[in-house]
Amino acid sequence: MKNATIMGLLLAVIGLTSCKNDASKKAEEATKAAIETPVSTECYKAIYEQDTLNLKINTLKEGKITGDLEMRIENMPTKLGQIVGEFRGDTLFASYTFIQGSNEKKTFKNPMAFLKSGDELILGNGKIEFSLGASYFAKGEPIDFENVKYKFTTTECIEK
Repeated sequence: MKNATIMGLLLAVIGLTSCKNDASKKAEEATKAAIETPVSTECYKAIYEQDTLNLKINTLKEGKITGDLEMRIENMPTKLGQIVGEFRGDTLFASYTFIQGSNEKKTFKNPMAFLKSGDELILGNGKIEFSLGASYFAKGEPIDFENVKYKFTTTECIEK
């Protein structure tokens, strides 16, 4: 009985260690992508009524996308953060990690989808689901790129 308990504890520790290693590998890959030199950089701006969104996209060697997105939406605190994702066909699927307003202690993370149409990027609307604290687009539900507010047009990149 004592050996079974010790064996169970040993297996639990090994399982937790392997999960921790997997999480650290993912964090290491994200850091590596952030440091990697971009192959190309493009800047976009979307204006809808009083809202202004500024997007900077860096394309990395292996096709991964990183960038910055600032969302100034009327009557809301400014959202400022980074996107990380990749193109699947003509659609950029990205994760947007951001802070809202001056609260730098709390970060948010949302999925985003941009359809590339000529020189435009169209920010799609889709059903978002939540599981274990993460949000993602619902499987089997279409993303709408027709009835949208934000259509990004290319603009000159300005270094800050």
